Amino acid sequence: MTGQDDQEREFDLRWADEAAHKEPSARARMLAARWKENPPGPVPFRAGPEPVCGRRSSWVSTAVVLGCVAAVILLLGYIDFRAPY
Repeated sequence: MTGQDDQEREFDLRWADEAAHKEPSARARMLAARWKENPPGPVPFRAGPEPVCGRRSSWVSTAVVLGCVAAVILLLGYIDFRAPY
């Protein structure tokens, strides 16, 4: 692209942004038509906390991760100890 094309494109974008009337997107028109016949129910701003079922507590996960890190460190130390120099 040349500099002239960039200037023309910038002008077109500014012209479009300053338009007095902007047409809604196809999705907005579809939802408006659907909600005119069947309006959506009220939705809370934030949903209530969901019950935690089947999840381990955070300390168990932390212990598993730290155990794996310790095992890798020990394994690398054992390999380094056994390696001939």
